[in-house]
Parts: sequence; C-alpha cells; structure tokens
Amino acid sequence: MFRQFAILLLSSATALLTTIVQAETLSVRLVMSDSTTPYQQFSAALDKALVGTNANVTVIESRAGTVSQSNDSAKIDLVVAVGVKATELAIADFNAPLLSVMIPITSYEMLRERGSSRRLPKAMSAIYLDQPWERQLNFIQAAIPNRSMVGVLYSPNTTIVLPRLPQGMSLNAQSVRLTENLFEALESILNRSDVLLVVPDSEIYSGSNIRNILLTSYRKRVPLIGISQAYVNAGALCAIFSTPEQLAEQAAKTIISFAGNRQLPEPQYPESFSIGTNNQVARSLGIEMASPDVIRKRMKEAGEGGK
Repeated sequence: MFRQFAILLLSSATALLTTIVQAETLSVRLVMSDSTTPYQQFSAALDKALVGTNANVTVIESRAGTVSQSNDSAKIDLVVAVGVKATELAIADFNAPLLSVMIPITSYEMLRERGSSRRLPKAMSAIYLDQPWERQLNFIQAAIPNRSMVGVLYSPNTTIVLPRLPQGMSLNAQSVRLTENLFEALESILNRSDVLLVVPDSEIYSGSNIRNILLTSYRKRVPLIGISQAYVNAGALCAIFSTPEQLAEQAAKTIISFAGNRQLPEPQYPESFSIGTNNQVARSLGIEMASPDVIRKRMKEAGEGGK
C-alpha cells in the first residue's frame, strides 16, 4: 500500500515538474531573410549561445513574399527576424513580440512607420546593423587621425542625425536621388573630403554601384571606410562592423532577458564590433595604417565603450 502511494506521489510530482518546465519554455520563431552565409552564421551562433536555456527555437524560411509556417500552430512567444526582408514578412505574418536583427536603423524605422498604418506586433525592437555615429567617428580618428573632413553620400530615404562632432572633425554630407547623376555627386564630395564614410544605404551602395564607387575614391586618393569585411576585401581602406556571430550573441542575451520578464528593450546598436584593415590599399595611398588592435586601443582611450 505504501509502495503504491509512493509511486503515485512520484508520478504526480513528475507530471507537475513536466508541466512547469513546459510552461517555462520560450517558443521562438527565427525568420531568416535568406540562406546565404551571413544568415547561416547568425543562426549557428544563436543556437550555440542559447544552449542550456529554455528557448526552443524553430527556423522559418522566407519564401516568395511570405513565411512558411507549416506545423506552426503552437503558441509563439517571440519572433526573431534576421534582415530587412525577414522583418517585413514577420510584421505582416505574426502578431507575437518581434526582435529585428541585422537591419539598418533607417530600414527599421521605415518598416515601423509603414506598419503603423496597418498592424504592428504587440512589442517590437531591434539590434541595428549600423554602428553608432560616435563609434564610427571615433574609429576614423583612431585609424587615420590626420583626416578631418568626412564625406558621407546618402539617399533621401536615409536619415543622417549626427551627434556633436569630435574636435577638429568636419562633416561633408550630401543627399543624392537615384534620378540624379550619382557619380557626379560622388566626384563632388570626394573633391571636398579627406575620407569617404559608407553608410548602410542600399540605394547608393548597391551591388551595381559599389565597384565604381571604390574605383573612383581610389583614383581620387580618398580612402573609403566600409561597413563590413567584404568592403575591406573589395578595396576599402578599413571598416568597423559587427559580425553575424557578435549580433547573434547580443540577440541571445535579449532573448534570455525576454524569457525572464517578457519585455523587449529599446532598439539598440551593436555592443561588440570588429575592425578590418587593407594594408595593400594603405601602402598604395601612402597611409601608415595601424593594426586593428592598436586602433581599438586608441578608441578605448578616447572613451569608446564597445567591445
């Protein structure tokens, strides 16, 4: 009799524990803009960062303007959308809280504004692809301190809101419409700048334009500061950027925090960043280029708090 009672008690406790564990599980849908390498790197890094947590992540592929939601009738606690396309589809197809990652701040704000006229998720936040302006300008001063006039070329859809410029630094920003001659505007801004800073603007820095922009800036002997290692490999002097792995680690922290309080933080810039340099371009332009470690040290000494 006592043995049967003990078995019954143990079974009840196990069932209760199972129910509690299931209740604590965070159901996450990871929507990917595509399956190219950066997105696969993000997905793998996120999985690794969430090992041992209560997050149950299901990857959803975006296809033909919608997301595949087969076998997706279960309750969704959080949607993580990686990239602009995934964020757009997540806004349209889900009503759960949404964390957008690897998205330029301009694209995120545009999607929020567009969605506000229809329907937005219950809660929405982002981890931007852009580096904060303070960090970018700090980077330029640390990498090439004798270059004070920073050129920025952008489309009207991109908002340029700068903090107070560091002492001795000036900004030469110019907006250009696609109906105008992009390369006339580029020549004009290069003639009046010491360095050209790329911003995440797909209208200006599209795949069809970037090669000619790099060649023109090189011919004018104005170094181009990129936004990824790919820019450095293609001929930019240097770049400051956050890798998919770094952004995934930050996203994992946000997911873990959300699991505890069911609240998303305000949109945020990347916490961690990487630095890439092209020594061959530096030699060709007659620039003495410090190593990424030295540049990072100079940035830290100037007050940059990123990692």
